[in-house]
Amino acid sequence: MERVIRVAQWGTGGVGQSALKAILTSKHLELVGCRVYDDAKVGVDVGSLIGWPDTGVTSTNDSQKILDLKPDVVSYNALWANVDDFCMILEAGISIVTTSSFVTGHNLGTESRDRIEAAAQAGRAAIFGSGIHPGFSSYISLVAAGLSRDIEVIRFTESVDCSGYASAETWRSCGFGLPLDTPNLKSLAESGMRVFSDGIYLAGQALGLEFDTVRFDADFSVTEQPLDLGFMKIDAGCVAGLIGHWRGIIGGRSVVELNQGWKMGPSVTPEIELSGGYVVEVVGNPNISFTLKHSPPSDFKGSTPVELMEMNLITTAMPAINAIPHLLKAEPGIRTYVDFPLITSRGFLLD
Repeated sequence: MERVIRVAQWGTGGVGQSALKAILTSKHLELVGCRVYDDAKVGVDVGSLIGWPDTGVTSTNDSQKILDLKPDVVSYNALWANVDDFCMILEAGISIVTTSSFVTGHNLGTESRDRIEAAAQAGRAAIFGSGIHPGFSSYISLVAAGLSRDIEVIRFTESVDCSGYASAETWRSCGFGLPLDTPNLKSLAESGMRVFSDGIYLAGQALGLEFDTVRFDADFSVTEQPLDLGFMKIDAGCVAGLIGHWRGIIGGRSVVELNQGWKMGPSVTPEIELSGGYVVEVVGNPNISFTLKHSPPSDFKGSTPVELMEMNLITTAMPAINAIPHLLKAEPGIRTYVDFPLITSRGFLLD
């Protein structure tokens, strides 16, 4: 019989709440602690944070209290990657699964990545980062590439209406809401979207490729009418749509691409046509393509974009949660999909 894995949750925003629900319903995981950032949540039973019955686990804003619990793993879902947090947790001998702007760590820069690796080695712990995109997106694209030969390019495109993802800070970091003539708008978007470059490096690791360069490009669209999304407002003439491109270049040719097609509101100029899902394309012999979409279960009651966004929060949280058993068997250090066997929803099938 497998032992139950002791998990501490770190962060209780949208993705963090989805992770909490997964931990509490898993047959193989036990929630032992919860780190929050909002003072109003301190001392509150975790169940109350997600609208569930009491769990007996209360939240804290004291990081040391989480470390003192000595969990096997921390489920880290803060909005951004915090290198100091990562190093503190890893040096304490606690492994991490995270959705916080971390897949391979290349997007954080060499110095930060080296710090994280050194902390993991010192604590004999491991860290794994994913989400649906980036992370799982590279994983399924690479699996699809296994059906083809003479491959020219592997391409993944997220093509979705983002109006329901209520994180103004995230969108502003990518240029949403700013006038089109804002100085260095592309550079701002590149900084805000840099984590997606990790997906390129993950593909390179899996394929045994060394890229000459990893390049970013962006095309912006604006709203013609003022938008009030509830969590942020966008004035007419300001950015409400973005197509971002990360490309791994070898010999002047793009061989791996991760694209983001994001749109807010009913229409933008130039218009962005959305697939409403995640498009995988392998150009080779043969060509492979499919679109990954998700939809609510039959008993789902929500109808607004924010309510429907719950599906996206689940698909962001679950790739990291499902990796926990494999991570605890892995060698210390920064680990990726390349290091693991098949990851699936073990422990989450309904009885």
